[in-house]
Amino acid sequence: MPKQQRKVSNAIQQLFENKKKGVAWLIDPGKFDPNSISDVFWENLHGLELDLILVGGSQDESSDLGELIQFIKERTSPIPVVLFPGSYQQVCPEADAILFMSLISGRNPEYLISQQVQASRTIQNSGLEVLPTAYLLVNDGEICSVHRKSGTLPLLNEELDLILDTALAGKFLGMNYVYLDAGSGSSSSVSTRVIQAVSSELRLPLIVGGGLNKLKKIHQCFEAGADLVVIGNQIEKDPDFLVEVLNFKKFYNEELHVN
Repeated sequence: MPKQQRKVSNAIQQLFENKKKGVAWLIDPGKFDPNSISDVFWENLHGLELDLILVGGSQDESSDLGELIQFIKERTSPIPVVLFPGSYQQVCPEADAILFMSLISGRNPEYLISQQVQASRTIQNSGLEVLPTAYLLVNDGEICSVHRKSGTLPLLNEELDLILDTALAGKFLGMNYVYLDAGSGSSSSVSTRVIQAVSSELRLPLIVGGGLNKLKKIHQCFEAGADLVVIGNQIEKDPDFLVEVLNFKKFYNEELHVN
């Protein structure tokens, strides 16, 4: 299935190079209820400059994933839809790109390399744009669904040297993006100290998500050096939160005179 090559990577790179801030909406297929989102909400997204839509979660089942992505695209095109796979079974050619992640904060070979091997041929044949991503779970010690699913513990916000060493290892292995994730629904988020250190040390596009349920936290992430923030769980509770965040992002970017 032909895709517009490097469409998503170019968009992220432009955020990084121009010091603009981006927002991604993470949709978990296992939790998403299309009936909970009004037509007005979908229509409003077109004028609010949502950068990406991530689709994926901790559930392995993917039988309806293609239908969900088509549903989303019909309402949000041309916003790119990017897979955030919880397993090799969540590779879907209907998407535009895939975060090809290795969970390098843990030591479970299943999510360091095994799932990736099982997905590789399907990805090759799909035409998906591939975004090689170093994925690190970081919070204050809270165990979320992603930790239970992956059989790994999060790195602690206080373990700054270990986090930096781990992220650097991902960079040296050739990964183009770093994703720091506190975990969906986490009460703690990735600390600004960690974000700032990783951003300045690695100089790669930095994605941050998990526990971002207030505008204040979004602002802190932007100030610390995140290029793209990911919001999911809070939008499930309150879809209008996405509108608030996108309006804030626009204001923030305009204040920086980068538009």
